[in-house]
Amino acid sequence: MSAVNPRRWWALVVLAAAQFMVIMDTSIIGVALPEMQKDLGFSQGELQWVFNAYVIAFGGLLLLGGRLSDLLGARKVFVTGWTVLIAGSVVAAAAQSASVEVVGRAVQGVGGALIAPSAMTLLMMLFAHDPKELGKAMALYGAAAPAGGTAGVFMGGVFTQWLSWPWVFIIYIPIGLATLAAAKLLPAVGGRRGGVDVLGAVSVTAGLALAVFAVVRAPEVGWSSTGTVLELVGAVALLALFFVIQKTVREPLMPLGIWRVPRLGSANLAMALLGAAWIPMWYFLNLYLQQVLGYGAFASGAALLPMTVLLMIFMTAITARLMAKFGAKPLIGGGLLVLAAGLVWLSQVQPTGTFVVDVLPASLVAALGMSLAYIPAMMAAMSGAPQEQAGLASGIVNTTYQVGSALGLAALTAVATSAGAGKLGDLPALTDGFSAAFVWAAAIAAAGGLITLLSMRGEKAAAAQAGAQEATGERAAA
Repeated sequence: MSAVNPRRWWALVVLAAAQFMVIMDTSIIGVALPEMQKDLGFSQGELQWVFNAYVIAFGGLLLLGGRLSDLLGARKVFVTGWTVLIAGSVVAAAAQSASVEVVGRAVQGVGGALIAPSAMTLLMMLFAHDPKELGKAMALYGAAAPAGGTAGVFMGGVFTQWLSWPWVFIIYIPIGLATLAAAKLLPAVGGRRGGVDVLGAVSVTAGLALAVFAVVRAPEVGWSSTGTVLELVGAVALLALFFVIQKTVREPLMPLGIWRVPRLGSANLAMALLGAAWIPMWYFLNLYLQQVLGYGAFASGAALLPMTVLLMIFMTAITARLMAKFGAKPLIGGGLLVLAAGLVWLSQVQPTGTFVVDVLPASLVAALGMSLAYIPAMMAAMSGAPQEQAGLASGIVNTTYQVGSALGLAALTAVATSAGAGKLGDLPALTDGFSAAFVWAAAIAAAGGLITLLSMRGEKAAAAQAGAQEATGERAAA
């Protein structure tokens, strides 16, 4: 048994700070988007790439980041990830054009994809000696995610209002350097021998990026145009190639046998649809507050704080208790349906609306649904996996959420643009576009809730299935 690390709690602070910053990177840019659009020349449809460039790189490379963490050593990959994130932040902050900004965000996403899985590996190494300590450490680490989302919304407004939008990226430079200096607190453990499925990582990331690109361009060039059709066919071919590679290579990023884990498939579908509904809601709500209601960056960030605070409180203090009492299935299904109800309410926004009437109550209902569904879906995906596959199951469900977010935002941006959201300055047209996006996001969330309630196994059935699979494996081994 390995010796207990006397500096493990200080190391946890470093890891929780990393989780805080990685999640903050997805929320801090929200209120800065309109200012970035003015300065860098993004069109209304192209603006989503500030978000999607990060998400595609982050989600598409998470599994590769976990694999590299195993092979090269978690601390080495963690340090490399922060170095890459700092470099991306410098590029994004200094960008003078839309294309350079997108490149900077993609580089940030690569850094995040190295940081997130290596941080989880290091946490498990530090606290595996004591299940009680591991539980406390996981709770603190998990709380860093909603805290990062909350801080990002507020800090993005502060920086954009009183400094300038590049500061939402500049902030990562000193924090990143401080994290690198503190990395000596983390355990240095060597990697192990093995191969890296580079072709698999390239094919899944390229396929996702091409699919999003096709959906983004479709409203402009036509859904039936040759370019759109070829792009979508190419995306499907690349993603199909990824699965072929996973079936044939000796050490795949995602061994396909993992999908026999009870509830992994249904939990991942729920997470994909949750991301496809939640992220577009957050994105278009930011634009509605600033482009229709005329809020400044700080006021917009402050307007979203009640929603993010509710998320943090429920995720850290209430959802776990509800899950212990009712199980994952009703919380995931019910949470998605509550999110759908909040989105339907948001779809009633008016060009002459107010925050108190049109935004606050509906956003709180939506946030309640998100907070009920997210952690139970994560736990359901991981609960049936054997210990040696828990990290892989975690990586898959995180990847699925990011993929759903990117594709959902691309599709609903196309919907919003077609319904009028591309007409800057025309408040009724903008509102109609945003309302259409909220309606379709509600449909996605409602579909996710119904599918979960109808198809996901309950805890007892999943446990029985897992036990039967384990017994089958033992007989086969004998």
